[in-house]
Amino acid sequence: MAMTGLAHYETADARIEKIVVGPFENNVFILRSKRDGDAVIIDAANEHELLLEVSRRTGVRRVLTTHGHFDHIQAVTQMRDAGIDVGIAADDAKMLPSYDFVIPDDDVIEVGDLRLRTIHTPGHTPGSTCFLLEGHPVVFSGDTLFPGGPGNTTFENASFDTIIQSIDRRLFTLPPDTLVLPGHGLDTTIASESPHLDEWIARGW
Repeated sequence: MAMTGLAHYETADARIEKIVVGPFENNVFILRSKRDGDAVIIDAANEHELLLEVSRRTGVRRVLTTHGHFDHIQAVTQMRDAGIDVGIAADDAKMLPSYDFVIPDDDVIEVGDLRLRTIHTPGHTPGSTCFLLEGHPVVFSGDTLFPGGPGNTTFENASFDTIIQSIDRRLFTLPPDTLVLPGHGLDTTIASESPHLDEWIARGW
């Protein structure tokens, strides 16, 4: 079972925990406002019993879904059954068994006194969405940006050209020191990845 309870990122006002779940080793992030205790989960990917336990411990009331691929949504139904609201971008909403609210582009989702800015980054899926923690050098990138390149675009309704455009225009405009927390694997930074855009375009993946 995944380890919980350790801070992946922490400041005076924000705490992020990371849990790795399921056969595809999905990253689940719990963002919590330390001032008032409100919290959200980024991607209810799998291991719903663990995620519900963490939700009770940390005060999670909502799930924000980066995109609708099956490995990122395995715990959605159980979370909703427990009274936790689930949101996703409109273009991916049909990929979920059920949901409670739609996440628009360039909107602000308040988590207590923290603010998450939504960034629509289509390409991996039509509705792929990243979440920028305003006032902090942190972006949750889902499966849009990883160490070493963009997410997989061999799926139906995916587009390499579109994901490259999303990364270039919506993510590489963020400050270089921005920490990138992807849907699988290790963290990276905008500064580490942005010099390699032309290499990715040349290789085609």
